[in-house]
Order: sequence, then C-alpha cells, then structure tokens
Amino acid sequence: MDPMHDTDAELAETLAAIGPRLRALRRDRGLTLEALAEETGISVSTLSRLESGKRRPTLDLLIPLARTHRVALDQLVAPPATGDPRVHLRPHLRKPGSVLVPLTQYPGRVQVFKQVLAPRELKLVTHVGYEWLYVLAGELRVVVGERDYVLRPGEATEFDTSEPHWFGPAGDGAVEILHLFGPHGDQAVVRTGASDGD
Repeated sequence: MDPMHDTDAELAETLAAIGPRLRALRRDRGLTLEALAEETGISVSTLSRLESGKRRPTLDLLIPLARTHRVALDQLVAPPATGDPRVHLRPHLRKPGSVLVPLTQYPGRVQVFKQVLAPRELKLVTHVGYEWLYVLAGELRVVVGERDYVLRPGEATEFDTSEPHWFGPAGDGAVEILHLFGPHGDQAVVRTGASDGD
C-alpha cells in the first residue's frame, strides 16, 4: 500500500471531522451562526461552509474559533481514530501534587476528568455550568454558597457553578476525584441518599 496515499487519506479524514466538531461546539453553547460570526469576526457564510465541509479549515479561521469556544486547538483538529481500542490519556500537572487527566477526548457537552488535588487555598469562584464530583480516594471538602461539607470515597455531589463554590482536600493530604463538568442544564442524574449537609 502506498504510504503517501495513507497520509492523504488521514489528512482528508482529519479535515472532514473538523466541520461536525465545530457545529457540535456551537450548538452546545446555544449559539446561532450569526451570534458566532459576531463573536469571531468570521462571516456567517464562511462559518456555514466550514461546518458543512465546503470550506477548508485554516489556522486563521480555527484559532479564533478555538478561542471563542474556549477549547484547545488540538481538540478541533483531533487525529482520526487508529483502531487502537486503548485510550491514551495525557495527564496535566497543574501545580505540585495536583494532576488533571481528561477522560473525554471530544469537546462535547459534558467533559470528564480524573483529578488529584493537593491542598489549596479556599477561594470561591463562579462560572456558567454544572459540576458533579465523585470521590475515589481521600476526603473532599466542598463549599457551595453557605453550605460546607466533606465527602468520603464513594460519595458524590452536584451543583450549579453559578453559585460561589470551591472544592479541595479536607485535610493535609491529596484527594482523588472524578469531575464531570457540563453546560447549565446538563445535570447528572445520579443521586446519593445523603443530603447536602451530611
């Protein structure tokens, strides 16, 4: 088999996947083509042709789109699947003792991470979205608005991130969690029997 033909086929497959990815990102954010055009400065017709695959994606188009959608450029230009069923996870060291491992490779509606959190300063933040946290090991302290509680392995919590919130280890050691984050309205359906105050 001609290796050059394989490379061309892979390139064509990669380029063909970008349009649907861009359309899914825009729809996930609830944006019209017109609203996205206003945010990026790219015309509606160009955006429409990009999403349908009629326009070849170039860096000068993809960079502002990645910035607007708040995703890394490589998430828009993901390589095609190789047929290898194993998931190749790339951990990111956030600061000494804290590691973030993205478990979802596609920038879809809900993003899933495995996190190891080292002790950190309690600083409340707010942003648009919804979070669901499940403790794998250690103890997780969660502060949401006026509520302040500790979760142990096997326990979960969920909350709207427009409320001031913070989470981190309950003690001096690290805590390991599964962290799901999605747009507002994408609430996890899993419930625990415990109330928020437990």
